[in-house]
Amino acid sequence: MTPLLTAQQDGIVTLTLNAPETRNAISDMAMIDALTAALAALNDDPSVRVAILTGAGSAFSSGGNVKAMAGNSGRAASSPLSNREWYRTGIQRIPRGFDALEVPVIAAVNGPAIGAGCDLACMCDLRIASENAVFAESFVKLGLIPGDGGAWLLPRIIGQARAREMAFTGDPITAAEALACGLVSQVVPPEDLLPAANRLAARIAANPPATVRLTKRLMREAERADLETVLQLSAAMQTIAHATEDHREAVEAFVAKRAPRFSGA
Repeated sequence: MTPLLTAQQDGIVTLTLNAPETRNAISDMAMIDALTAALAALNDDPSVRVAILTGAGSAFSSGGNVKAMAGNSGRAASSPLSNREWYRTGIQRIPRGFDALEVPVIAAVNGPAIGAGCDLACMCDLRIASENAVFAESFVKLGLIPGDGGAWLLPRIIGQARAREMAFTGDPITAAEALACGLVSQVVPPEDLLPAANRLAARIAANPPATVRLTKRLMREAERADLETVLQLSAAMQTIAHATEDHREAVEAFVAKRAPRFSGA
């Protein structure tokens, strides 16, 4: 079975985690390879304006494959140095891939997003949840810590206090609670999840694609830089934006009171 399904329409790419037998676990190497390759392909394709990430079946992602951790074949049976290398060359490739990605990604969270699955949703730029969604930073329940960057990701979205409560207890929160704390921006009925994600994607895709990519990169860099650095970077990126054909088209369309026609140039 193909671990990741890809479909594209009108500049919007939908990526579907396709391992319902493991509730879309993302710790298996086949899924890691497929997901990181797909992210790189999105970056390299100028026709892609926005992406949607969702899961097949009833779950968004269960995170780690817990059954694979059991017995003598699990990670606990490996040496510490081997485990360290496995994380660096395995699941940690996913947050690095998202960090390098300049295409905006919307997580359409169709069901439980548990452990690394919750962190995967946090790697996306925006999150829309089905009423069936549940989120848990549940590593502590298995005697583990967030090995995929969750300690960096989650507090930046919901704040330190709420993130620590989720991480220290491992307890799940509902879609409504996720909306209240800012983890998601919308909660919709299950049947409206992908339509809602596509409506949001279309609103993003309507803008100049190169400018959207520059804006995402600037906001990512701003998360870890001081104001002066961001101002310098903003000046450089704005100079690029001013030179694009889409900027000229946007201004001309505004003055002429017509809809703009963006080419991506």
